[in-house]
Amino acid sequence: MKLHPVIRFVVFGILLLIIPAALSSPSSAQLVIGISVRIGPPALPVYEQPICPGPGYLWTPGYWAWNDDAGYYWVPGTWVVAPVGLLWTPGYWGWNNGVYAWNAGYWGPHIGFYGGVNYGFGYGGVGFGGGEWRGGAFFYNTAVMHVDSVSVTNVYVNRTVIVNNESHVSFNGGEGGVVARPTAEEEAAAREPHQQPVAAQVQHEHAASQNKALFASNNHGAPAVAATARPGEFSGKGVVGAKSAGAPYHAPAMSPKEARATPPAAKPAPAAKPAPAERPAPAAKPAPAARPAPAAKPAPAPKPKPAAPAKQPPKEKPKQ
Repeated sequence: MKLHPVIRFVVFGILLLIIPAALSSPSSAQLVIGISVRIGPPALPVYEQPICPGPGYLWTPGYWAWNDDAGYYWVPGTWVVAPVGLLWTPGYWGWNNGVYAWNAGYWGPHIGFYGGVNYGFGYGGVGFGGGEWRGGAFFYNTAVMHVDSVSVTNVYVNRTVIVNNESHVSFNGGEGGVVARPTAEEEAAAREPHQQPVAAQVQHEHAASQNKALFASNNHGAPAVAATARPGEFSGKGVVGAKSAGAPYHAPAMSPKEARATPPAAKPAPAAKPAPAERPAPAAKPAPAARPAPAAKPAPAPKPKPAAPAKQPPKEKPKQ
């Protein structure tokens, strides 16, 4: 059966939406909103940025993601071919009502709020100082970005964006978290049109979820693959290991399944009180019997009219 060209186009568009969503299911890639955990993520590891592979790549910082079976695992920072004209706002963990909730990153024309977390390499907690778009080309600030100026010529130097902040705290709010609120500019950026992570980012995060060496329970906050030159490449020349954990690692006191917070079950609505039994309506009093109407008096019989006297025949006159 042949499909109309318009129908084929719609079906293809739906598939493009479904496939990335499948890769980002809660059990693997956590590039989605809605993950809540009762234990906070480890500190950000200390590592260097691998060299930029070439023009058009933008840096996406590493972060701790969550797996319901293994707990936190590290998603290495990596260079990604960016949508032209857009910037990457990293995701972040934020304390909210007793749990740590994941706020997913996104592409947009301006940098939004990312929890005040100092991810480094231009992401000092507010905004981004690693470069800027000029027309259709991205220019790199080599004061904070590791770029080979021979292969990448769109470069400049601006040291005023350097943030001397050695904090490696990986979450916002709560005990020990970063104290930061969105600025007016960041709130405005949040209302702009956004794009979801590109396919390379989704696949990169999924691959990290399958690598046991990246689980915090195994690397204790210092993953051997802290950053990569390209998405999904966890071995070879472009891999950078962590110099150290950002802070001493403490194993959580509960299992991942116990730590995974679920929304509280909705309280059942209170049973409706039975309506009070209605009192029976008082029996209607019988209407009083109608009195018989008085018998109509018989009309008086008409009096007989006196008979008219009989006319006497006229007397004959005597003949003379």
